[in-house]
Amino acid sequence: MSWTRKALAAVAALLVVLVGAAPAGAHEERPVSFPDGSGSVPKYREGAPDLLVCKTDRADFERRIADYPRPLRERNERYFERCLRDGYRHLQAAVDAVDRPDMNIAILPGVYQEQPTQPKPSGACARLKARKSSFGYQILSYAQQKRCPSNQNLVAILGKKNLQIEGTGQSRSDVIIDGQYKKLNVIRADGSDGVYFRNFTAQRSTFNSLYVLAGDGFVIDDMLTRWNDEYGFLTFASDHGLYKNCESYGNGDSGIYPGSASDINNGRGYDVPRYSIEITGCRSHHNMVGYSGTAGDSVHVHDNEFDHNMGGASMDSAFPGHPGLPQNHARFERNDIHDNNANYYRYVRDGTCAKPPAERGYERGVVCPQISMPPGTGIITAGGNWNIYENNWIHGHQRAGIFLSAVPAFIRGEGALGKQFDTSHHNRYAGNRFGTDRAGRSHPNDMDVWWDGQGGGNCWQASAGASNPRSLPSCGDRRGDVSGDTDRVAGEPGKLAQLMVCAEYDAGARKLPAGCDWYGARGVERVEVQLALGVAGVLALVGGVLWWRLRSSRVAGAAALAGAAGLVLDVVGSAGSYADTLIPVVALVLLGGWWAATGWVLREERRAFAWVTMAMGALTLLDAFDKAVFMLPWIPLSPAWARMLLGVVWVVWAVVAAARLRTPSRSAEADAMESGPADTPPAAAAGAVS
Repeated sequence: MSWTRKALAAVAALLVVLVGAAPAGAHEERPVSFPDGSGSVPKYREGAPDLLVCKTDRADFERRIADYPRPLRERNERYFERCLRDGYRHLQAAVDAVDRPDMNIAILPGVYQEQPTQPKPSGACARLKARKSSFGYQILSYAQQKRCPSNQNLVAILGKKNLQIEGTGQSRSDVIIDGQYKKLNVIRADGSDGVYFRNFTAQRSTFNSLYVLAGDGFVIDDMLTRWNDEYGFLTFASDHGLYKNCESYGNGDSGIYPGSASDINNGRGYDVPRYSIEITGCRSHHNMVGYSGTAGDSVHVHDNEFDHNMGGASMDSAFPGHPGLPQNHARFERNDIHDNNANYYRYVRDGTCAKPPAERGYERGVVCPQISMPPGTGIITAGGNWNIYENNWIHGHQRAGIFLSAVPAFIRGEGALGKQFDTSHHNRYAGNRFGTDRAGRSHPNDMDVWWDGQGGGNCWQASAGASNPRSLPSCGDRRGDVSGDTDRVAGEPGKLAQLMVCAEYDAGARKLPAGCDWYGARGVERVEVQLALGVAGVLALVGGVLWWRLRSSRVAGAAALAGAAGLVLDVVGSAGSYADTLIPVVALVLLGGWWAATGWVLREERRAFAWVTMAMGALTLLDAFDKAVFMLPWIPLSPAWARMLLGVVWVVWAVVAAARLRTPSRSAEADAMESGPADTPPAAAAGAVS
């Protein structure tokens, strides 16, 4: 590691102390390892079910199937008669009756609230000793889950192999497993390889509707999940998975969450042998985020729709306790990601989300966001590597179509200095349709790309529109080919400040960070504007004193006017609506000109300070070039960092220098008196000088 990286790693370590401990993850689970990868994606099995689940109200059942096509109606009628004789009234009872692999359970149309497993734990199950999560629930071991399966789960599927559970209705909403917010999970499949879920709905949990943990082989087929505190579909530390034709909405985190997918491609480049999980044909909408995955590794996401969430899709390395960090090797293609402009933080602000889950109004459109999220964004990558985003439609976003930022390793609980800059590398964005819907109609994003500037090997297609920064490395035709590649160990200082402030969100404490526009800050309330105003105030004061001392110089006067205009534009440009325009660049050019010209005027009288002042001008102009024309590829930090650090020195030096500069109001006689002894006549002094 170079000395620069070592120094910056030390800075990152210091930030641990400054900002406190790493945030708790939105999903906390017992320590778990990835499957060995020997499994496979299960196949759907036709034929009569082994076990049936139904209710006994014949009139209700007949009403539910009355409009079915005749073959499907008759099939359900046969199953109903059989179920009355030897079936089960609750899904958990049928699961408990599974005594061998490869069994099928069929659930007949109806609403299943699983009354026997609803009550709170009692006896020994109420006295389990386990660590509590930041959300207050116990993090139980697998043995504890087996001993007390109903502590946290309405339906617990533990250790069953190749189990298929299917609704027999005409649509997935004909069979509903309803948690009524009485359990952490509606359905939990834990250590159950080869599980297959098809054609029913799971809803209303205090965490997840459908949760697959540590499974080698699973399918989620034509399923609906909705109205959960956290996730609709959550799969964790699993391999050989397939989501297809699913739907999820109304969730406080994401509709689809393949967290800690098996990390089978770690250490590889773009060429990978297979993906651990495939997601296709699904729609996830009206959630905090449509798709998310902390350590969402080796996931192939294609031909889906993510819309009307706060964010379309995200993957990150921002939460500890997830195997497979840092995130790597997601592949997104042919997805329609649009209109993700919802902002549900208002429900946190007005107290709605402080009510018990059953009283919040999820069924009426309330969503209680669980983590910090920039509303109005298409695809967010917060600390990911070797991800491919190709041939997607990304349109209609009020913030940015693409959002890429790095996440230092201490955020995920790793303090090793060498890991602090191991994210935000080799992410490829190519062939995407920005600002255009699938029909070819114009539907622009406010900005196509927002990037903090950190990382190496990242590239974007030449057709990307407005971006911040305005200059971006370009993708070649082949994966891995990058024109204008950069490898920076830290993002832009202003953007890092914004991200740090915005990350302070705490859903449980109803803490909405002041100064972050993600949560409604506008104008001077925003941290970027406040920083720009603070810097402008200091520079205006120091620059004004310098100008007063040099006011006889026309060059100094013109430079001061340019500097004043630059400071005004810098404040204006710090507002989000101008961040991708030329205003911030023009501000830098004007400020660079001010410093350069002022240093030139000072070169005879305060030579050392003059050189530092001209260096400030050169760095500022170089920063403008870096942001607007071409990102400099050979430097580990952007010119903004050098400008900021040297600027601190310059301000102090400028105050001292201004106090010592001669003013133009002094008389020639006073100057002459200073040129020789007090008793020397002016003529003699002049002769001595000549």
